[in-house]
Amino acid sequence: MSTPTITSLAFLTPGNFADDDPGTGLEETLRLFEYGERLGLDGAWIRQRHLEHGVGSAAVFLAAAGQRTERVELGTAVIPIGYESPFRLAEDLSLADVLSGGRLQVGFSTGMPHADLLGDLVYDGDWRGFDLSYGRIARLLDNLRGEYLGGPDTVIQSPGNTQRPRLQPYSPGLVNRIWYGAGSLRSVRWAAEHGLNLLSGNIVSGEDTDDFTTAQLNLLSAYRRRLGDDRPAARVALGRVIVPLDSADPATRARYRAYAAGRHERTLKPQTPAALGGRRFLFAPDVVGTAEQILEQLAADPVLAQVSELRLELPYEFHREEYEQILHDVRHLVAPGLGWRPAPPAVQDTGR
Repeated sequence: MSTPTITSLAFLTPGNFADDDPGTGLEETLRLFEYGERLGLDGAWIRQRHLEHGVGSAAVFLAAAGQRTERVELGTAVIPIGYESPFRLAEDLSLADVLSGGRLQVGFSTGMPHADLLGDLVYDGDWRGFDLSYGRIARLLDNLRGEYLGGPDTVIQSPGNTQRPRLQPYSPGLVNRIWYGAGSLRSVRWAAEHGLNLLSGNIVSGEDTDDFTTAQLNLLSAYRRRLGDDRPAARVALGRVIVPLDSADPATRARYRAYAAGRHERTLKPQTPAALGGRRFLFAPDVVGTAEQILEQLAADPVLAQVSELRLELPYEFHREEYEQILHDVRHLVAPGLGWRPAPPAVQDTGR
């Protein structure tokens, strides 16, 4: 069995906030991004969530995070493309990328969660016949390439300027930093054929197997077989819920264990959750324990041995202090055992 060797370590946070005080929760998440950079982590990622106590516009949040950090990659996993205008979102992402100095890593998914509630609010016409799947992402990618609009003689006039029209501001490298959150064989093949980087987490489609590990290995294999010659170095990041107990107090340890126990039953057999369209899904168990126990489990994970990038998926509804304890213990006690070394932080971290 291969030994995992991680060269890039990031985290993904849900961006929780209270219904009556969203500003405090969003500020706490920005501070967590700053903390991750001080730890020397390679990436800080935010979930995009609609109608929930979370970030509804990843582009806006990452623009703010770009002003609070200097080095760390800024990611989102994932933006459901069904709610987005391919051109307007390209403008927002390109602007946020320029403001951050070219640090955005943007993940997408297809579809429209809560479509029965939101579809008519987002679209003026009948959206049910629209392409809300891969074609919409492909159009966004075309926009990010910054090609000029109209013919070679087409220009637009603005105060003090005459120019050929295209996406502004144009960020040349952003189109190569687009990811797809793929959980099925069809989706990983599409991502590979279009040169997107791959996000694979703790939920995968149950296709031809009831075993989560087998299914995820099949996804990675299918993705790599379909990659074009122009993207031999496309990135693959693996998401896992990893919660070390080492520096947590007794009450927090009990909370962590209760959280994992409440989610364990879903890992025992295929699930068909209504929130995921009623399709057949497999779930990975959370990795909770001491650093020694976690390293033992990760060393035996054949999927982790196939990738070099690990993304810590932080649990929902925890507090910033708990998130910081998790990141601190992973950075100091777990990740070094996987071969990872921290990037030079802007401000040296000396503890929590």
